[in-house]
Amino acid sequence: MIPTRRIVALALAAAGAAIFAGGALAAPRTGHLYVDDNTAGHNTVAGFSRAADGTLTPLPGSPFTTGGAGTGQAIASQGAIQVTPDGRYVLAVDAGSNSISVLRIRRDGSLRLADTVSSGGVQPVSIAVHQGLVYVANAGAGGANYTGFTLNAGGRLVPIAGSTFALPDDAQPGDVFFSPDGTRLVGTRINTSLIDSFVVGAGGLLTAAPGSPFPAQGVGPFGSEFRPTSSSQLYVSNAHNGGTDGTVSAFADAADGTLSSIGSSPYPDFQSAPCWVEISHDGNFLFTVNTASASISSYAIAADGSLALLGTTPFARTGVAPTDARLAPDGSSLYALESAADAVAVFAVDGGSLTAEPGLEMPLPAGAVPAGIAVD
Repeated sequence: MIPTRRIVALALAAAGAAIFAGGALAAPRTGHLYVDDNTAGHNTVAGFSRAADGTLTPLPGSPFTTGGAGTGQAIASQGAIQVTPDGRYVLAVDAGSNSISVLRIRRDGSLRLADTVSSGGVQPVSIAVHQGLVYVANAGAGGANYTGFTLNAGGRLVPIAGSTFALPDDAQPGDVFFSPDGTRLVGTRINTSLIDSFVVGAGGLLTAAPGSPFPAQGVGPFGSEFRPTSSSQLYVSNAHNGGTDGTVSAFADAADGTLSSIGSSPYPDFQSAPCWVEISHDGNFLFTVNTASASISSYAIAADGSLALLGTTPFARTGVAPTDARLAPDGSSLYALESAADAVAVFAVDGGSLTAEPGLEMPLPAGAVPAGIAVD
């Protein structure tokens, strides 16, 4: 059976939507993909155009300078780079200079630096964005925290007075993110296996939920995401259980931010180090990247938020140490970072089924130690 995405691509070609370049049929461009290169010294963001079949092509001028510095070393986090919901800006962490950069997205997808500001702490690793509100997770000793900003129409980040929520030096926050409606903010503490939960109040200030931080259901809560269709259903990977005992937890998030377990959570995937989490835009499927197993597990999400494991898809190459992954807006492709190979892998998506497409892998710029991926 031909995958749905292939049928669509053929239909577009037949309708003349594809163009010829150098005598070869080229799929129409549909959007862009950005990677925080986390390069030592001057940090950069690599930019690519995306075609309907998942193909990536480097954008003219890529990689783009951020005005900050990367670490040149792997960063254990999800959400190090984000595209704002209006598609106007890319926000990226500069973990080596304790700063956050804002880059304006031009019409052709290329980037122009708009602002670089202090992250409000030490070693920023993750960014959350909802409308004009931004929160950053800082992981470094002596400055571990969540700090809030507003993003104005000109691409400037302005710190929110009184927004900083201090964390213990050993917390190692790995992810910070908003609920779809922006009323709650959640952060994971990888090292101490705790989950912070907040209600977002007036002016973007946070109120910790009763009982927060909550114990994780496994060791090393890491990648996390709300179900896009529900601000009351939350999913967190448990990356450090050891062996092939990786799991994903499902939580109900109450209006006051209180977390409670859904069904028989946590749900095993029988793989090693499930770290990064991505959920289909329709809320029906969850994908988790198993870094040590070099695979991606797929789950079906039931109406009540419980998970059912569908299967696991290996990467086409071994030894790639996969990390962050993001779906294309139409859900037809899943892009995943291969950190050990400094490349982006592509998977075709059909519901909860994945197919690796080794011919579409794209190398990253020299010196890149990829820290995050964003797709528009």
